[in-house]
Amino acid sequence: MAEVAAMLTDIVEIARHPSPGPEPLGLAFDGAILWITARETHRLYAIDPATWAVRAEYETPGAPFGIAVAKGQLRMVIGFGDDDDDRYIYRFAPGQGFDTERIACPDLSGVHLAFDGDTLYLSQAHNRKLLALDSSGAVTREIRLDRRPVGMTIVRGLFYLITADADWKDHQLATVDARGETPVVTALASIPFRWRGLAFDGFHFWTGFRDTQEIVEFEIPKT
Repeated sequence: MAEVAAMLTDIVEIARHPSPGPEPLGLAFDGAILWITARETHRLYAIDPATWAVRAEYETPGAPFGIAVAKGQLRMVIGFGDDDDDRYIYRFAPGQGFDTERIACPDLSGVHLAFDGDTLYLSQAHNRKLLALDSSGAVTREIRLDRRPVGMTIVRGLFYLITADADWKDHQLATVDARGETPVVTALASIPFRWRGLAFDGFHFWTGFRDTQEIVEFEIPKT
C-alpha cells in the first residue's frame, strides 16, 4: 500500500460534550441526528447536536460497537459472548427498532462500519483490515492497513480513519483513497487521546473519548 507522508499537528478541538451513556464507541450522523452507542449499558442514543438533547434512546440486542447510516436506516455491529467477542451486523430502523435477522461478521470479528452509498465496509482493528461486504456479509474486497483502525467514516469517496499503532497508542487521523487498485494512505493529524469511533456532520468530525466519557467535536488543522 502506498503511503503519503505528512507533517502531523494535533487535531483542533471545537467542543466536548458529556456522553449520553458510558463507554461511547460508535458514532454516525444522518443529516440531522448524531447517533451514539454506549457499549457498557447496551444503548443507542439519538442526539440533537445543536442542543445536545437526547431525542430517543433504544436498548440494543447486545453490546453495541460501530454504526453507519445506510439508506435511511442504521447498520450496527453488536457483540455477544465472552468480552462481546462474537460480532454480528444488525439493521435498525428509527421508530421501528432492530430486525431479528442478522449477518455474522467475517470470522465473527469487526468493530466499525461505513457506507459509501452502495457498499457497506467493516473495520477489523486486530487484523488491520477494511472489508467490503455484500448483502449476505461475504467479503468482496479486502484493504490491508499498516495501523489499527479504531474509527471510520466515508466523506466524498474517501475513508477517514482514526488509527492506532500496534500497541494501541499514537492515535492519528488519516484518509485512505481506495478508489484505485492500490489504496493510498495520507496521515492528516495527530490525536492526543485514546479515541474511538468517527462521524462527520458535513462540517466537523465527532469521536468518543472513553476515558472521560465525552464526545468530542473537532476539525482537521489547516495547513
